[in-house]
Amino acid sequence: MSMQTMTLEQRLEDVFSYIRQGRILDAVNEFYAEDTVMQENSQPPTVGRAANLERERQFLESVKEWKRFDVTATAVGDNVTFYETVMDWVATDGTPVHVEQVVVATWRDGQIIHERYYHNP
Repeated sequence: MSMQTMTLEQRLEDVFSYIRQGRILDAVNEFYAEDTVMQENSQPPTVGRAANLERERQFLESVKEWKRFDVTATAVGDNVTFYETVMDWVATDGTPVHVEQVVVATWRDGQIIHERYYHNP
């Protein structure tokens, strides 16, 4: 295993740690490049860390309570990581939400430059 792969594995584990601690906005600041691009399924991408911070902030405002964030599979390649996750939360209107998704991230210099989420809308 290359040093770069080991580093990406550790960076990915650190991302999970931040998410589990509820530090999602901190994670965006720490792990995402200034010019990062994030995309949900085939929706138009959100470009730039600032725009993605705002998108995440709006998402978090819709969450009343986190119930679950389980990573069920991970893989690390050459400047790319993949993980599968199962998440449950309660929306502010009381609706339970269950999402199973695959996240594919491309990295540069230890930061995510492109991330795409694949899930059932």
